[in-house]
Amino acid sequence: MLKVAHSSSYAHALPPGHRFPMEKYSLLPEQLIYEGTLTEDHFFIPELLDERWILNTHDSAYFYRLKDLELTRSEIRATGFPLSQELVEREIQIASGSVQAAVFALDHGIGMNIAGGTHHAFSDRGEGFCLLNDLAITANYLLENNLAKRILIVDLDVHQGNGTAQIFQHRMDVFTFSMHGAKNYPHRKEKSHLDIGLPDGTGDEVYLNLLEQNLFSIFTTFYPDFILYQCGVDVLGTDQLGRLNMSQIGVKMRDELVLSNAKSREIPIMCCMGGGYSKQIKVIIDAHAQVFRLAQSLYG
Repeated sequence: MLKVAHSSSYAHALPPGHRFPMEKYSLLPEQLIYEGTLTEDHFFIPELLDERWILNTHDSAYFYRLKDLELTRSEIRATGFPLSQELVEREIQIASGSVQAAVFALDHGIGMNIAGGTHHAFSDRGEGFCLLNDLAITANYLLENNLAKRILIVDLDVHQGNGTAQIFQHRMDVFTFSMHGAKNYPHRKEKSHLDIGLPDGTGDEVYLNLLEQNLFSIFTTFYPDFILYQCGVDVLGTDQLGRLNMSQIGVKMRDELVLSNAKSREIPIMCCMGGGYSKQIKVIIDAHAQVFRLAQSLYG
């Protein structure tokens, strides 16, 4: 049975009235249960992750200053959130959820996290609504425990996974692949193992063709034995921050390309949600829900 990490802290620890659409973290599981895609039994509350697995990815000085709420004002400003103990605990629990979903995927093919995809967190600092990099923490956990040997990170959020790229820039056992808006945040890009920068207004046909071609190239040269998938929906044409022009159907086809490749190649995959900033929360929920529906149809 599909297992999905979820906790009330995903939404409740975020500051009220913030532009980040925190409602999706509670509304998405409610929608999936309401429509019958998932039941309560599909969800689990992540256990807290041992700090050594965070310190295996993040600089100890940064992590302990974060944990003790001692970041400077400029460091806090870069994250986009007012710093609080609840927020730090939320980030740790999100990372825990991604790790535990990935371990579940080893036996069942797929695991998912309602949150996660915090790809702007560097080894020594936070940025862009990201304090700890759950993708990197999960990849390092799998490698250090000999649960995987070659990990592919597929980052299809509209913003480049700059923190993830920095963390793994000198590694050969983790392949970072980011398809993102070329002129979108972050303005200073890091170097992933493969970056595809898309011009503003890119639509379904161009996007999907590029994705299919590059996935095939990666799978036939890198040969991953585990996939971490950041499936942000800020690629939609309705997104306030995205600047691309994909449709809901296009996003569904994108997710299907990634999941069907993982399934047919028998590569375990963990999916985390990433960004989505359309004006209507219904659009965000519908777009995110598609990947769970696909997971159930392919793996259920």
